[in-house]
Amino acid sequence: MTETVTAARVPATRFAVPGRIAVSERAASVWQTATLTGIRRETPHAATFRFAVPDWAGHLPGQHLLLRLTAPDGYVAQRHYSIASAPDDSGHIELTLDHVRDGEVSGWFHTTARPGDTVEMRGPLSGFFAWPGDRPALLLGAGSGVVPLMSMVRHHRARGLDVPLRMLVSARSPEELIYAGELGEETTAVFTRSAHAGTPVGRMAAAHVAPLLAGQPPGGWEAYVCGSNGFAEHASRLLVAAGQPVERIRIERFG
Repeated sequence: MTETVTAARVPATRFAVPGRIAVSERAASVWQTATLTGIRRETPHAATFRFAVPDWAGHLPGQHLLLRLTAPDGYVAQRHYSIASAPDDSGHIELTLDHVRDGEVSGWFHTTARPGDTVEMRGPLSGFFAWPGDRPALLLGAGSGVVPLMSMVRHHRARGLDVPLRMLVSARSPEELIYAGELGEETTAVFTRSAHAGTPVGRMAAAHVAPLLAGQPPGGWEAYVCGSNGFAEHASRLLVAAGQPVERIRIERFG
């Protein structure tokens, strides 16, 4: 995953536009042992993996971590993964992983991993995409790009925050919509390949984004976009065309 940082011109709103939130260098640099405690199927191709990490320093919604697997022969593979769970003090975190074709790490998780297995993690990482929960948030995601956004939604619910939050999420079909059973009134789903009878099918469009900008809350939205390179570019253009200031669009890409 990569970060895109836009120009830092502060618009005239009643909110101070946040920059990069400070990340603890110590927490980000120390490897910790995480024990897999549960696996929950989300879609035919995605599952959530819950880990006990007793010394986890805590995180903000939108942050990610670095995960390391070491094979018996000493071969090491590392991957960055967004954190799906909301911040809490349970000593557990959750990651939701797509089963990537020929993916070394995702393949191991989806075919081999069992509760009791251990991996190494360090983080949390990145303060750019983090949402502290103190300003209206407009979330746009596609596929597994919904993962860090769901951490924000869960945080919003768990804390009972009254700051406005809305999410647009794109998936190929209802069967491939990650967290489908958890999504509520704050979320609008867009399906690109197939949908239930009576539901339109097509790419996320201006008709989905423009009403949210037309009816934005006082002070405007802080927009968070996560998905593939193609989706990130497309969604960002829709936001700008609808009137979202470019310096208030935060982008995280994968693939």
